[in-house]
Amino acid sequence: MAKKIKDTDYLVISARVKAMETGLLTRERMEQILEAKTDEEAAKILQECGYGELDAADPEAMDAALSAAREGTLSDVMDGAPEPRYIELFKLKYDYHNVKALLKAEAMGTSADRMLMDMGRVSTAVLKEAVRSGELDSLPPMLASAVAEAREILDTTRDPQLSDIALDRWTYADMAALAEEVNSDFLRGYVAVQIDAANLRALVRTVRMGKSPEFLRGVLMEGGEVAADAILTLSANRGSGMNEVYGPTRFAAAAEAGAEALRGGPLTEFEKLCDDAVGDYLAGAQYVPFGEAPLVGYLAARETEYTNLRILLMGRGAGLPADVIRSRLRASYV
Repeated sequence: MAKKIKDTDYLVISARVKAMETGLLTRERMEQILEAKTDEEAAKILQECGYGELDAADPEAMDAALSAAREGTLSDVMDGAPEPRYIELFKLKYDYHNVKALLKAEAMGTSADRMLMDMGRVSTAVLKEAVRSGELDSLPPMLASAVAEAREILDTTRDPQLSDIALDRWTYADMAALAEEVNSDFLRGYVAVQIDAANLRALVRTVRMGKSPEFLRGVLMEGGEVAADAILTLSANRGSGMNEVYGPTRFAAAAEAGAEALRGGPLTEFEKLCDDAVGDYLAGAQYVPFGEAPLVGYLAARETEYTNLRILLMGRGAGLPADVIRSRLRASYV
């Protein structure tokens, strides 16, 4: 286990993060963008907030601009972070996303280029060649093992869903390993709450699809606060009792929305509340004066901001009513 860096080593970067938080898009700012009379007016507000041109009429260009903003944020804090591996937490998920895209494209005999996101620890060019050649030594060890297992599953079963499930497991295992390497309780908690969100989503989706508890057993991740056995019991009961199991947790509202989704309601609100529960955990970083928590919390808040901007701008571009767009925005702690 790595030697734990002292909280006081984060005094400088924590102070800087607190200052940078003032640049996060507030709910009021997002409301101004939402209610802007014209796209030009919305663009002007975004420019005042430090964003370049974000045009919903060109989703690829918009995603590229948001990716550039994300990379700029990570680079901005990298040099001042006593433990740069915290930055990896916000990169490694893109490695696994890219592996999913590459393996599916390979199985279908198509190109994955349009689905790749060059925001991971490993460049898409290096990852693409490693997957193509099967020479995985250039990849981080856990990622290499994930590629090998996912490919074997896909080759054996021809089922991309099972391959994706394996890669999701490796994603959270990689995050958990990183939390152990840097010896961070806050990061351990962040990984656990994400696993709880993933397991609750899996429960609701599989019950809606009529899948058995045995199928769900193969999907559930270990490491969350809600025990897998309790979730499997809920599955056997077709979701009955969710409010009792999740009521004492930060997922109470999400579980209530999940129960409604099982009665035929939409999944949109349920998905949003799962994300909001993860955000609720991160919001606690605001009250920590220094340490790794403010850094991780700020970077996660930026991730939520990019998600909200995409929801907001794509919704405006599609002509959705303001109330519909507003209901889909994820909670932010500013």
